[in-house]
Amino acid sequence: MSRRWPLLTLALTLLLLAGARTAAAGQACDETPPGTEAVTRGLALAESVRQRLEASGAEVVLLARAGQDLSRHGLRWSHVGLAYRQPEDGSGGRAVWRVLHKLNHCGTAESAVYRQGLGQFFLDRPHRYEAAFAPLSPALQAQLLPRLRDDAQAVRLHEVRYSMVSYAWGQRYQQSNQWALEMLAADAAAGTRDAAQAWLQQRGFVPPVIQLDTFTRLGARLAMAHVAFDDHPTGERLAGRIGTVTADAMFRWLRDEGLAGAVTVVR
Repeated sequence: MSRRWPLLTLALTLLLLAGARTAAAGQACDETPPGTEAVTRGLALAESVRQRLEASGAEVVLLARAGQDLSRHGLRWSHVGLAYRQPEDGSGGRAVWRVLHKLNHCGTAESAVYRQGLGQFFLDRPHRYEAAFAPLSPALQAQLLPRLRDDAQAVRLHEVRYSMVSYAWGQRYQQSNQWALEMLAADAAAGTRDAAQAWLQQRGFVPPVIQLDTFTRLGARLAMAHVAFDDHPTGERLAGRIGTVTADAMFRWLRDEGLAGAVTVVR
């Protein structure tokens, strides 16, 4: 959304949602307010996800949406967040699910971490009204849950400078999926990005390589403030081999390392 509130704001009313302008993570702003159908479909998907999350018995999951069509790169999901269960407050209300995720400010190369409800998470005009989640291992859930609920801990590894194709092992920028991946490593990494990335390498995470020719890279760099390639190793960059963090790679790695269960797709 072109207007978003960081961590302390937990929800918007339906009226505000219907009148807000939307943008997917890593894209420029779309000034057109979402129509009734988009709001209805987004909230319906959010409710379906909530029901499946409750049935899973998990308290923390990796949650993905299909905000952009990345099929030309062999990718199904574009953006992830860390979703966690917030217990009932004792007043008789049901437990709610929150999503902590990173977004760039519309049309800029700066970003922030946001805490949103499921409804808001799925109102960014997705390419497909589908979602996917994988419950994290019990040990990883226990480590992450208190940090996800704490504002200061939630931004401990956040880098404001944003590139949607940031180098997986770089420090200059940080894209949305990269932030979530490094958060998964934070407890083993003494709270630094260097240590988080070292731990991820030790645990066998291999960033996928997206092939982008010179013309595509130059056009993207000139047209979009939130795209930069100067953090990638020179040889790889000149060869058009862009190693960045994707949602699909995260799901595979978590499963292979025994850090998450099977992926559930929700439509």
